Amino acid sequence: MNEAAKQEKEYTYEEWLELDNNEYIDLIDGILYDHNTLYMRGEPSRRHMDIVRELTLEIGNFLRGKPCKLYTNPFMVKLNKKTVVHPDLSVICDNNKFIDRGCMGAPDLVIEILSPSNAGDDIFRKYNQYLMAGVKEYWIVDPLKNTVNVYILQKGEYEVTLYKEKDIIPVTVLPDCEINLKVIFAK
Repeated sequence: MNEAAKQEKEYTYEEWLELDNNEYIDLIDGILYDHNTLYMRGEPSRRHMDIVRELTLEIGNFLRGKPCKLYTNPFMVKLNKKTVVHPDLSVICDNNKFIDRGCMGAPDLVIEILSPSNAGDDIFRKYNQYLMAGVKEYWIVDPLKNTVNVYILQKGEYEVTLYKEKDIIPVTVLPDCEINLKVIFAK
């Protein structure tokens, strides 16, 4: 049984705010997921950080001078009163969603890069939270397979498209933005 399943108390956003190092702790449906102790993952791998850097450069350059903003982890996203997550990357186009510590409500785009220790969170727990919150576009990047699953919200459900390392991804929520995966997955 994992540590989160042993948790007896459900936490609220206000209680989460009082935790030390909460920038490393996700709150999903009132359950704490501490990435430092639960998964013992420590720092992300160099490959993980390379992908974050390349995506940040590509999307960030596209957004320069535009109203949408790009943020990287640790950036707090409060999806509801019992769910706070820290996506690897998020794009928010509604300035009314910003608070000093992060975002209140669904970002327009969320990108999570899989790590062996947290793949279940990104594929199942966070997927469902992002869907329920209304995240318009959700990417799951697999650095081992050099693939990206892109989930586009359509009529309350996600439609998925798989992209491989030689593909170019059109970013649906950012018209005219395309991400060349050869650049992102370059070694």
